[in-house]
Amino acid sequence: MDSFSHDPFSKSDDAGGSQRSRVRDSLFLMAQLRFVGESAVRDVRVRNLSEGGLMVDCAMVKEPGTAVTLDVRGIGEVSGKVAWCTEGRIGIALDRQIDPKKARKPVVKSGR
Repeated sequence: MDSFSHDPFSKSDDAGGSQRSRVRDSLFLMAQLRFVGESAVRDVRVRNLSEGGLMVDCAMVKEPGTAVTLDVRGIGEVSGKVAWCTEGRIGIALDRQIDPKKARKPVVKSGR
């Protein structure tokens, strides 16, 4: 299967350059990813996160449009679709907007 390298999170300006359409938060955060129709849950590293999408490190190559669910710390379970794929990385367009700042909040454990 060929790799897909179109990044749907960027858009071309009139001069032919690339301009990001949303602000991204670069980070290294672990999440659990499951491709819809498969039972396996994969631990993936989220490399960047925005209101409408994210990029993860993932060895699987999937077709754009493949449905996924992710459990992201501080945000919870979200669903989306593979927007682009290249060997080792997948861009995911989320079905609903999220607040990416919630993923940065420290996890507070309740006292004993």
